[in-house]
Amino acid sequence: MPVTTIDTTTALVLIDLQNAIVGRPATPYTGAEVVARAVELADAFRDHSAPIVLVRVTARADGSDAVPGRTEIPRPPGPLPADWDVIVDDLTGHPGDITVTKRAWGAFYGTDLDLQLRRRGVTQVVLAGIATSIGVESTARAAYEHGYNVTLATDAMTDLNAQAHRNSIERIFPLLGESATTAEIIDLLAKTRAGRSHTITR
Repeated sequence: MPVTTIDTTTALVLIDLQNAIVGRPATPYTGAEVVARAVELADAFRDHSAPIVLVRVTARADGSDAVPGRTEIPRPPGPLPADWDVIVDDLTGHPGDITVTKRAWGAFYGTDLDLQLRRRGVTQVVLAGIATSIGVESTARAAYEHGYNVTLATDAMTDLNAQAHRNSIERIFPLLGESATTAEIIDLLAKTRAGRSHTITR
């Protein structure tokens, strides 16, 4: 379903745009392309004094705080590179932004994200980041379950696997919210804040 409305109290939530993740091979967009569109979204949200949340994932070097369940795909061996969990420079340097640190896929579990949003009266979240089928989808599912209106910036997210990306975009996201491009979201945000009609027609 195309995006129809940007609520008065909408927050931008950017998932895992950090050094080690942005630099990995991805499809259908590169990490650099996703970051560039995330910057466009963030600039627009700042222009309208709307909340921006930068979500980062981290873990202790010994893995002692990692999710403990057994999986068929083993965790990468050896220590993680220095600064792997640091948000990319293009998105930092704005004191008003909120930083949320997670240790699992989704940004709600074990964090204060819900509290940060509710303190600000947020009713809708716009999601973008990496990876589409992991961090973004997990956060979208939890946001929907928490009662937020969910909007997915589909050209500001990418994945390590093309099929997984398509599955999220085509099958999962329509069950959780509305989707749009970065340009459509920015345009709708401006129209909403100007008090004009805030419905996209196609």
